[in-house]
Amino acid sequence: MSQKESLNIGIVCGEHSGDRLGADLINEIKKNSSVNLYGVGGPKLEALGIKSEFNFSELNIMGLVDPFINFRKLSRLRKNLIRLFINKNIDIFIGIDSPDFNMGIHKILKKNHTSKNIQVVSPSVWGWRQNRIKSIQAYIDLTLCLFNFEDNYYKKVGHKSLHLGHPFSKLYKNDSKEIFIKYNLDESKNYISILPGSRKSEIDNLLPIYIDFIKEYSKRNKNYLFLVPAADKKILSVINKHLLNEDLPILIKENSMRDFLSISDLSVATSGTATLESAVLECPPIICYKTNFLNYSIISRMLKIKDVGLPNLLLGDRVYKELIQNDCNVANIIHAVEETKNSISKSIKNSELLRNMLKGKGNSEAVKTITVL
Repeated sequence: MSQKESLNIGIVCGEHSGDRLGADLINEIKKNSSVNLYGVGGPKLEALGIKSEFNFSELNIMGLVDPFINFRKLSRLRKNLIRLFINKNIDIFIGIDSPDFNMGIHKILKKNHTSKNIQVVSPSVWGWRQNRIKSIQAYIDLTLCLFNFEDNYYKKVGHKSLHLGHPFSKLYKNDSKEIFIKYNLDESKNYISILPGSRKSEIDNLLPIYIDFIKEYSKRNKNYLFLVPAADKKILSVINKHLLNEDLPILIKENSMRDFLSISDLSVATSGTATLESAVLECPPIICYKTNFLNYSIISRMLKIKDVGLPNLLLGDRVYKELIQNDCNVANIIHAVEETKNSISKSIKNSELLRNMLKGKGNSEAVKTITVL
């Protein structure tokens, strides 16, 4: 694609981490071109000018069963976006994560339009549903990978990709003294971060277990305060509903993830990006996941990998405890917490290893690659 003074860009993301990635990429594109944005984004993309067609949380659907239940709604949203992108004659479509939703857009645009199709955040094709590589090769012009092992996978199968790298490569702890003052916290206490997830379905499945863990653990460990960060007001509301009528040593704050992880001994974290953020910030995560029986029975048969936690995948070993499905219970979490407390000294070394692994070629190189497609 030759460089143009003004670019019409369609973009779709469904959660906060994708919103940050999209905003960083668009800011880089804007260094050389004026940009008109169309589609769906979060607060950071909206600050850059996108007027979201609907709230990006509508795409925050996981597993195999929930997308099927919401099939009609998702199909309608996708059709409306495709119509918009074709009417606006977009030059580039950027799909960020949400692989199944975005693949449908990539496919129709490739067949009916002249835009270049970019996928930011690789589908986990290396881990499960490996037959998706055929669609990726057919409909996506370039995949920007957060992790080097994904880029290597695509190179082997002949798909054009680039190791973008992950923003967490530049992530460091915030100053602890400032955090204690900011939240009026006692420096003599111990802290554990509870990370229930960024999707309502995850929170509904896992937060009740985490609450039961807090009840049990705090009986014997009076010096602990449990910190619960919420990504936005909507997630804050979901979390608060679970804690109605509960009297527990918990502090919940919006937009507090890095602060809370910076002062915590460890975290109990729902599998996903938060586990990686925790590990990079020297706060060893206990990685938990639980979904409904049908989702798990299907997904577990399709998985091609031993570990599901991002930091474990990157380090090539189960460095951090994983408690999946039936193993995710109060007794096992307590046991994992005690074991993790005894190995906290290793967290600094692992943090630096992960930070180095997350360094990629960056948005500047990504934009150069997009320009010559």
